[in-house]
Amino acid sequence: MPAYIDLNVHAYPETETPAEDLLRVAKRYGFAQIAITNDDSHVLQECSLDDLILGVEIQAQTVTELKRKLRQFGGKGIVIAVHGGDEKINRAAVENPKVDILTHPYSEKGESALSYVLVRFAAENGVAIDFNMDALIQSRRGERARILSKMREQLKLVRKYKAPMILTSHAHSIYDLRAPRELIALAALFGMTGEEALRALSETPRGVVAKRWKKEGEVEVLGWRE
Repeated sequence: MPAYIDLNVHAYPETETPAEDLLRVAKRYGFAQIAITNDDSHVLQECSLDDLILGVEIQAQTVTELKRKLRQFGGKGIVIAVHGGDEKINRAAVENPKVDILTHPYSEKGESALSYVLVRFAAENGVAIDFNMDALIQSRRGERARILSKMREQLKLVRKYKAPMILTSHAHSIYDLRAPRELIALAALFGMTGEEALRALSETPRGVVAKRWKKEGEVEVLGWRE
């Protein structure tokens, strides 16, 4: 069975749910590991659990702020995600090899902020594009149709330029977590094949954690636990 990994989970102190509870439920659902990617003002500093991956989701209003925060977190050996949505933030994220994941690449209004140029940069710099299934689960009919349309566009670009892609829950509580089979089924709604979804939940997240697509000397490589 694939070693499933969810690389976008939020826990205490950002939320009320301890990381240990989220990991326990995630493992019951079939995940081998999860990453706690709290926002940069509520970072989980340490954890003794082997199957818990430490990370951060950087939120920035300007490129200057983003670069400053990347310098702050870049040498800590954690998974670094950047909350996108703005085209300038998206570009600064995918151009920087310190970034591991671009989350929320389109704006809250569903406007596209991810072009073929940015996806090419993501592929060159090993920045994984996040397909957040919580966006589908929490949306209503009109909004869901718009999100599905943007995800289809995003998927076509990622396929064409062979950028890494991952599926995540963006869970903020144990009730937001979903089993891998549920995430795979949701991904089919916007055209992701079963094989692609399996890789996006196992092989690719493992590569992100191991910094597999980073050039030597660019980042501190994380260990992968079997």
